[in-house]
Amino acid sequence: MVPLLLFLTVAAFLGVGLNRNPRELPSPLVGKLAPQFDAAVIGRQGERFSPRGMVGKVWLLNVWASWCTSCRLEHPLLMQYAEQGIAPVVGLNYKDKDGAGVQWLQRHGNPYALSVFDPEGRIGIDYGVYGVPETFVIDADGVIQLRHAGPITKELLDERITPLIKKLNGA
Repeated sequence: MVPLLLFLTVAAFLGVGLNRNPRELPSPLVGKLAPQFDAAVIGRQGERFSPRGMVGKVWLLNVWASWCTSCRLEHPLLMQYAEQGIAPVVGLNYKDKDGAGVQWLQRHGNPYALSVFDPEGRIGIDYGVYGVPETFVIDADGVIQLRHAGPITKELLDERITPLIKKLNGA
């Protein structure tokens, strides 16, 4: 009887694990205040950004890099999203070389209200970034409401992100 119970327990855990979406990695930060930082804004000499400046606004933090091939997949969607003006998109240029992010945005277009430079990945570590791209929805109180690992898709924008942002904005 014990081997049967052990087998059923293992099978139940395996079944739960196989039914999970690998893009929805658990984040201990969802529901908590977004980590604070102060970083240089790329392409704007001497300008700095801190999430404290976004209090009162619902916004997206999109972690990207010029060397990231998946970032190229989501980039056209971010461009369209930024044009709609639903919420400001702040970029976090993660573990990139100095100047590479600016050149990449000049070549492919810039969907970001601004993008900050994280050359060593320290800000990314504070946010629990596993890789790029990753996107966070942060509410007006500075609380992380959603984390998505991997490229954004049209379905994700239409079915989860945009409705969440509208709800957070009281619409």
